[in-house]
Order: sequence, then structure tokens, then C-alpha cells
Amino acid sequence: MLLDTASLYFRAYFGMPESVRAPDGTPVNAVRGLLDFIDRLVRDHRPDELVACMDADWRPEWRVELIPSYKAHRVAEEHAAGPDEEEVPDTLAPQVPVIEAVLDALGIARIGVAGYEADDVIGTLATRAKGPVDIVTGDRDLYQLVDDARGVRVLYPLKGVGSLQLTDESWLREKYGVDGGGYADLALLRGDPSDGLPGVPGIGEKTAAKLLAEFGDLAGILAAVGDRTARLTPTQRRRLDESRPYLAVAPKVVRVATDVPVPEHDPALPTGPRDAAALDELAARWNLGGSLERLLTTLGGA
Repeated sequence: MLLDTASLYFRAYFGMPESVRAPDGTPVNAVRGLLDFIDRLVRDHRPDELVACMDADWRPEWRVELIPSYKAHRVAEEHAAGPDEEEVPDTLAPQVPVIEAVLDALGIARIGVAGYEADDVIGTLATRAKGPVDIVTGDRDLYQLVDDARGVRVLYPLKGVGSLQLTDESWLREKYGVDGGGYADLALLRGDPSDGLPGVPGIGEKTAAKLLAEFGDLAGILAAVGDRTARLTPTQRRRLDESRPYLAVAPKVVRVATDVPVPEHDPALPTGPRDAAALDELAARWNLGGSLERLLTTLGGA
């Protein structure tokens, strides 16, 4: 089981009230909410291995060089003239180091790689995996990794993690008309304002799906632009032709990396804390209470 950790702790933050606080008054709603999420996921799905994948770089320079608008609107305004920093709620940012410390003390593998997003770590680990993989994320971009033959599926939270959309190739074909491998092409054609991806003007989700069904993949669509016998409307042909510079670089930006230099790690699900003393200190300092106790009980049972 691979966790898109930031996706989950953002959901936890907005799903649990800020009145959940440490003794010093610091909100710990994201910390406790994430622990509750992990507890439920382990209880419901019983993974043998669990990795919390992190955004060491949420907006990698190599992606920005290809498409400067990539996630540009998410850069915090106060840092617009300096190094990119993602806009994070003031009361969430201080909780992230606590989350990292708690995961480490528990012994849950936590991986972030400089120059890459969590999506890229997930893509690399999912590609290398020898057995079935469940990816837990609220980010539809990771649908591109779905692969029935290899047992890779996405568990997309609908309400907390107690209600998950099980995303496999059958679901993708019914919803979008593509399989996992075709989802990245659909996404880059359609564009995504939340990621600063312009897409091809006039080509929305349904049109992108129809083009992919007709011509197979992005390369097939571009070949059709130069083939006057191909079934494209004049407007589609013109807009695709005008979008060639974008379409030349978008695949590298949109497709997750699968060759990230992931460090050595032990993904085995812990049955007890790696550092009990550190965990006790964290629990007292941050008022982790029942959330941590329930997770420890679940891990012990697992």
C-alpha cells in the first residue's frame, strides 16, 4: 500500500476540527486525522507493506522548465519573488514535521526524493513491485498507474478512507473511455487548471476520450493531424497543430516518473513502534491520544 501522504493529511486537516489541539494550543487535527486514516486503511485492507510517500519537491524545476505554468498559481504569494513554496494553511504547515516524526517513530517507511513529487515515488515503487499494489490518493493523476495485469489499483477517498472508490481498468473505461495507460494522454489533452496545464483549446474530457478511442494514443492523434483522410474536424486539426509545442513537452510533465532513485527502505508493516521512547514523547507533547493508541493496537494485531 502506497500512501500519497500530503493528499491524505490535507484531507485529514479539513475533515477534523482545529479544536483538536496539543497542550500548548497548537492544532494537531491533521496529525491525528492522518493516524486515524492509516488505522482504518490497515484494518480494512491488511497490507503486508506500507510506504508513506512524500513531496520532497512539490513543483520540480524540471517540470517547470517544460511548462512554466505548472502549479504556478499554488505558489504562496509572499514567496513569489523567491524559492517556490506551496501555499499551505498556516495551521497545517507546523503539523507536517510532527507527522514525519510520528511516522518515523512508528517505523512506517517514509520516502521523499529530492527533485521529485510523491507521485513520482509512487510511480517508481508501483512499477518495481512484485505483487499487487494499492495506491491511496485523492489525486486523479495517479489513475495513469492503474494496471489490472499487475494488480495496481487506486483507492480514491470519497468520504474519509472508510468509503473508497476502487479504481481499476474496468472503472476507468466506463468513466473515461480509457485504461490506465491512456489516462495520462487524456489528462494532458484535456488540461488541468488545478495543475496549471493548459491542455488543447476546445478539447475537453469527452472529446479527448473520443480522439484516443479513434487514434489510440497521443502519437496516433498527432499523426492524424498530418493525415488529411483522418476523421478530424477542421477546428480540431488546427487546434491540435497549433498545440504541438505544448504536446511535445506535456507527456514528460504529466506522466509520473518511474525511475526515481528511491533510497533503501524497509516497507514491511510494523507490528510495534520502532522507537517507543520517542513515540511516547511525541504522544504526550502533541496530545495524540486515542488516534495513536488505536493505530498501535491495529498494528499489533496485523
